[in-house]
Amino acid sequence: MLFFENILLAINGLKANKMRSLLTMLGIIIGIASVIAIISVGDALTSSTVESMSVLGATKITVGIRQRTDEENEDNTFYFGAIFDKNLTEGDMFTPEMIKDIYDNFSDRLVGMRLENSVGDGVIQRKSKETKVKLSGMNNDALSAERLKMVSGRLFTDKDQEQAKKVVLISDRAVDQSLKTGYDEALGQELTVLINGEFHHFTIVGVYHFDENSLSYALDGGDATSLYLPVSTSFREMHKNEVYQSVDYEFAEGVDTGKLLKDIDAYVNDKYYRNNRNFEVASFSEASLVEELGRALQSISIGISVIAAISLLVGGIGVMNIMLVSIQERTKEIGTRKALGATNSSIRMQFIVESIVLCIVGGFIGVLIGIGMGYLGVVAINRFGSSEADAAESAIKYVIPYKGMLIALLFSAGVGVFFGYYPANKAAKMNPIDALRYE
Repeated sequence: MLFFENILLAINGLKANKMRSLLTMLGIIIGIASVIAIISVGDALTSSTVESMSVLGATKITVGIRQRTDEENEDNTFYFGAIFDKNLTEGDMFTPEMIKDIYDNFSDRLVGMRLENSVGDGVIQRKSKETKVKLSGMNNDALSAERLKMVSGRLFTDKDQEQAKKVVLISDRAVDQSLKTGYDEALGQELTVLINGEFHHFTIVGVYHFDENSLSYALDGGDATSLYLPVSTSFREMHKNEVYQSVDYEFAEGVDTGKLLKDIDAYVNDKYYRNNRNFEVASFSEASLVEELGRALQSISIGISVIAAISLLVGGIGVMNIMLVSIQERTKEIGTRKALGATNSSIRMQFIVESIVLCIVGGFIGVLIGIGMGYLGVVAINRFGSSEADAAESAIKYVIPYKGMLIALLFSAGVGVFFGYYPANKAAKMNPIDALRYE
C-alpha cells in the first residue's frame, strides 16, 4: 500500500475515534506544550538579560592599572579600584596622550573611548535653598553611554570638551528643587555649586530627565542627582592634572574581545610600563561574562525542557497501548489483507504510519498550546515582574522558537516510530488463518 494512502487511513481512523485519539494524544500534547513554553520563555529571558547586560557595559573593555605580582606574593592579583600596597602616583597613571595613542593604535577594532572623573558631592545654593548633587566629569562618548533623555537644551560639544568650558547638564528634578523655573528658562542661567568648601560657577546648557532608578545618596545623607560637566573641566575645577587610573573603550561588533584584551595589554605594557617596577596594565571585558550568563541560562532552559520531555515518554506508552488495542480490534482486517497478498512490510508500515500521524497531530496541537503558554508567560513576567516606571524599557520581547518547534515535531515523530514499531511488528507477524478465525 502506498505511503500516502496509509496516511489517509490513519487520519480516517483518528476521525472515527475522536475521543479515544484525543485521550491517547494527551500525554504528547502536554509534553510538547511544556517544552515549547519553557523554551520560548527561556529564550526570551536569555535574550532580554543579555541585552540588558550589554546596555550596562558589555560592549566595552576596561583598561586599568594594577599592582605587579611577585614571587613573594603570588596571590597579589588586584582588581580595578583595589587598595595598592605601593603608592600610585600621577606618573603611573594614564595621560590623555596615552589614552589617545591606545585608541589610534587599535582604531580598526575600537569605536569609542569613555573618559570619566568623579568630582564628588556638591550643593547647589540658590536663594537660601540647597540641593544636593553628585558631580561627574564625562567626555562625549561616556555621556552617550548614560543614555540621557534631554528635556531641554543640548549635550556637550567637542569645543566644550577641548576648551574645558564651565558648562553643566542638570536634571529636571534639580531644576524644580533649586531654580523654581521652567526647563527652557533654566538654559543659560548661572549655577553656583559648593564643592569641598569652595564655590564654583557654571552655565546650564542642558536639562535631562531624572530617572528615579538612578537616585544616589550624598556622603552626608540625603538623596542627590547627577550634575554632569566636561571631563576636562572637572580636572581643572579641582586643580588637578588630567590623569586616569582606568579608561573604558568601546569595541566594534564582531571583534574577538579575548584577543583584543591580550593585544592591548601587550602593547601598553611594552610601550609605557616596561620599566615600571610597581604597576602594570590589565584589561577586562564584561562581554565574556555576558556570554557565560547566556550559556548558563540556556543550559537551565534545556535542562528543564528535558525534564518536561519525560512526559512524552508517558505519552508514548499511551500510544503503544492504544495501538495494541487497535490491532486487536482489527485482527480480521489484517487477516483479510494478508489473504489478499499484503506483505508483512506493508502491514508493519501501515501501523507505524498510524502511530506517527497520531503523535505528530498531538505534537502540532502541543506546539500551538505551548506558543500560547509561552506568550502568556512573557506577558505575566512583564506585567508583574517590573515596576510601571521601567516596564516599557525592560519589557521582555516574545519570539516564537521555530527551532524548538521543529525539534519538538521531529521528536514526536520519533516517539511514534519507537512506540509504534512493536504493535506494528506484532500485526505484521500474525498468521492470516488465525487472524481470519479471530472473533
